[in-house]
Amino acid sequence: MTMAEAVERFVPDGSSVAMGLALEPLIPFAAGHEIIRQRRRNLTLIGPISDILFDQLLGAGCVAKIAAAWVGNVSEGLGYNYRRATEQGLPHPITVEDHSNYSIALALLAGGLGVPYVPMRSLLGSDIARDHPAIRPHDSPLDGTPTLLVSALRPDVAIIHVQRADAAGRAHVWGGLGVCEEAALASHGVIYTAEEIVPAAVILSDPNRVLAPGKKTLAVVHAPGGAHPSPVQGYYNRDHAYFAEYHERSRTPDDFATWLREQVLDVPDRAAYLERLGAERWQALARRAPLLAAPVDYGV
Repeated sequence: MTMAEAVERFVPDGSSVAMGLALEPLIPFAAGHEIIRQRRRNLTLIGPISDILFDQLLGAGCVAKIAAAWVGNVSEGLGYNYRRATEQGLPHPITVEDHSNYSIALALLAGGLGVPYVPMRSLLGSDIARDHPAIRPHDSPLDGTPTLLVSALRPDVAIIHVQRADAAGRAHVWGGLGVCEEAALASHGVIYTAEEIVPAAVILSDPNRVLAPGKKTLAVVHAPGGAHPSPVQGYYNRDHAYFAEYHERSRTPDDFATWLREQVLDVPDRAAYLERLGAERWQALARRAPLLAAPVDYGV
């Protein structure tokens, strides 16, 4: 289905949405921009390092709560909208539930396993774990040593950008995966935005690369360039200049409102977004040379 249809049907107001799950690559910016255009409200955003997509959704007024390891602009530093939301309540106050990359991964792992929690030790003594609503101290019943219990997260929907998918809802993704698999299994459903839609035979030729069972899939959207300005392994590289430009143009609420109108609200879809970006800039981000993995033999 189209991006607009997928967001309209499966991302209602008040949803908990897992995004940016591969950390810096494969961030579903096209989906995030459609969420902004449809003026979704009171969302809970879940993810590890989300880069500037969460910052954009915050500035657009879509978000009520963040459960994440970090929000900002990785190569430039802080995210101005995130800072305004947390410090000044602009455009409205939000709730922040801090995690580390590891604890958010364990929370999603627990959700996918169908268990209430997973134990960890790496946050012992940290400020993150202090008075955390979803991370509780508990002595191990096996040896009495201190542990922390990380509560399960089960997002309403995970939105995952992938290299290719088929119409039956199966997807291939490669490169850095982050917590894509954990989030896909933990979520009640998955929206895949894909660089390519391929025949089922292509997906089934490499079953070990399938991210999650097709029955988890809510929608498959053909979205070439759907992760720009983040990179997609084998397709295009990171647009470093975009992140620097965004940093400068989001310093004040008025600056951000102008940027948002120009880059998102007045752009009807991803095709128009790429046209506005310009062919020369887009082509400059293309992969420089193929680097193929060795073939595998699934023969019986």
